[in-house]
Amino acid sequence: MSTQLFKAAYDGAAAAIGVAESLLSKAIEENGGNATIEYPGTAYKLPVITALGSESVKTLNDIVPVINRVRSENLKEDLTLKGALSNGEVTLYAAEIIEALGYLNGKSPVTPPGAGFIPDTVLRALGVQLVDNTIPGVAVVLGKAKDSKSAAKLINELKSKGIVILLVDDIIDQLIEEGVNLGLESFTVPLGKFTQVIHAVNFALRGGLAFGGIAPGNKAAHLEYQQKRVMAFVIALGPLDEIRISAAFGAALLGFPTITDLPLEEGIPDWVISETDYEKIVPLALETRGIKLRITNIDVPIMVGPAFEGETIRKGDTYVEFGGGRTTAFELVKMVGPDEIEDGKITVHGPEIDEIEEGSKLPLGIKIKIYGRKMHQDFESVLERRVHYFINYGEGLWHVAQRDLCWLRISKDAKAKGFKIRHFGELLIAKFKSEYPALVDRVEVELYTDEKLVNEQIKEARGIYVKRDERLKGLTDESVEELYSCTLCQSFAPNHVCVVAPERVGLCGAVSWLDAKASYEITPTGPNRPIKKEGAIDEVKGIWKSVNDFVYNNSNHMLEEVSLYTLMENPMTSCGCFEAIIAMMPEVNGVMITSREHGGITPCGMSFSTLAGTVGGGTQSPGFMGIGRRYILSRKFLKADGGMARIVWMPKELKDYLREEFIKRSIEEGLGEDFINKIADESIGTSAEEIVPFLEEKGHPAMKMTPLF
Repeated sequence: MSTQLFKAAYDGAAAAIGVAESLLSKAIEENGGNATIEYPGTAYKLPVITALGSESVKTLNDIVPVINRVRSENLKEDLTLKGALSNGEVTLYAAEIIEALGYLNGKSPVTPPGAGFIPDTVLRALGVQLVDNTIPGVAVVLGKAKDSKSAAKLINELKSKGIVILLVDDIIDQLIEEGVNLGLESFTVPLGKFTQVIHAVNFALRGGLAFGGIAPGNKAAHLEYQQKRVMAFVIALGPLDEIRISAAFGAALLGFPTITDLPLEEGIPDWVISETDYEKIVPLALETRGIKLRITNIDVPIMVGPAFEGETIRKGDTYVEFGGGRTTAFELVKMVGPDEIEDGKITVHGPEIDEIEEGSKLPLGIKIKIYGRKMHQDFESVLERRVHYFINYGEGLWHVAQRDLCWLRISKDAKAKGFKIRHFGELLIAKFKSEYPALVDRVEVELYTDEKLVNEQIKEARGIYVKRDERLKGLTDESVEELYSCTLCQSFAPNHVCVVAPERVGLCGAVSWLDAKASYEITPTGPNRPIKKEGAIDEVKGIWKSVNDFVYNNSNHMLEEVSLYTLMENPMTSCGCFEAIIAMMPEVNGVMITSREHGGITPCGMSFSTLAGTVGGGTQSPGFMGIGRRYILSRKFLKADGGMARIVWMPKELKDYLREEFIKRSIEEGLGEDFINKIADESIGTSAEEIVPFLEEKGHPAMKMTPLF
């Protein structure tokens, strides 16, 4: 059987490269050899060729020598595992070329629900969840299951474990038939049919390019990165033709095993494995790829996992909702003493879900008491922010905002499965104890749905919110003796080190100074460690010897100095999951900022995706830097460079997102409440030439400031 698989790998590769060559010839004939070929939304052109090859492909003519090289060097009638892996690589190239040709002239070869090529922004948006193990792995599921119910059960099992699922072929139709929620928000992405499986491969390879800082064409380093850092596997269902078998060996080349439901007499140990029992496929796939899960048994009648975090529950699908301006609602985490708490106790004060009618709106108070020997009052707000994520992990649950602005929904489907309001407590207790075992010893949850009681309890909550805010206002970089590192992203970007300060959130936007402090209390040997501020070299630019020493020793000796308060001299590095990017604009003596949400071109001549390709991977790029969006509001934002007065362009979406707080900061900086209207956006222009007249007309302060360099 091994020999038959190896022979199929060769035959499939020969067929695939033949089809690619034929389609390329036709495309050149119709469009000319100088026609540009690229995927939309990426800085990495054709990622398979960019990562594994040495050629720079921009036009159709550029692909011709690629096909010739691959055919002569890799296509081999060698009936061994080594030969099959080489032939698998041929199939990866062929599929990339075939699919990329479909995007010529701005076309898209995919029809909904297929997603086709996954843009860089999605990869970067998932970055934090991939590196912190919230997403423990990626499953590529292709083919057709034995029946639609088995397909749905298999996919739901993967979803419950937090696995990102990329779907190809007829299983997509089977899942639609069963009503399984598909889309990026549910971590279950239909790519399309047949060779569109390559979009799973080029998604994975961009990890090394975007996060790993691996140079294009460094094939050995890219393969090692995939094998060690990208926890992916393939589940192939139903009959496998020769091209699909060859593609499976392409996946094996990257370190991704294939589990098939076909009864094979002899597979390829560790790489092509047969398992006909659908109950055993997922556990076997996880075991083979070495994916370890954090198991938490939660006594609720719905599935729980990060795959449900992006689930949207529309009004028509809602059984009951709370807060959001419709009713009064709040959530509060409160540290208590050992005598003020009964561990595991859940109390519902007011009507339960089975006592109300469908479509009801109820008030809601969520009070979570926590006792822990290492618990600190400053950690209350850190844990309270997790309520949003933990509730959203529940299938059929929806949560937005926080504090007394929270808004929650329970779907009709969740109610039908037996979910009750008290189950919010079960979910929160289980998650707090499993996620923060070193910090949380006991948890008690009180849930209020009685309007009178909610109105009484919210007074205490609001009083605590005010005290916290006052305490946090005094938390400045100068008021603390230590900063914190964050090396979480080193699982993807080995040379990157984040330095988190009270006035500088991590570039992913997810790790504040208090978050890092709490993380250190939980796991002293984890990714967040204190860095004493010692040996000031330049406090204006934010340079300390102790910080430099830490960064040098923890970046594989790649970085010798980091400046916290300037963009222009040894700025902090970026991994790749930043929320926004700052880029200098010498033409107007200022800086522009673009965000992941803005897909268009920017005044520096590049889109977010292209800029991100130059900034990420743990490299220092003076004049360019990845940041968390809320850092823009910091009093330490580019302090050595002139602060927020340097901002000359931002996308409209980002301006609207920050507007209220941005205006407050502008007033504090003496720039006036109208400063935000002096900043250009895409409605003014997307080139320096277009925005200069606007900046001059508005009298933007950057035009008169000292030169950036």
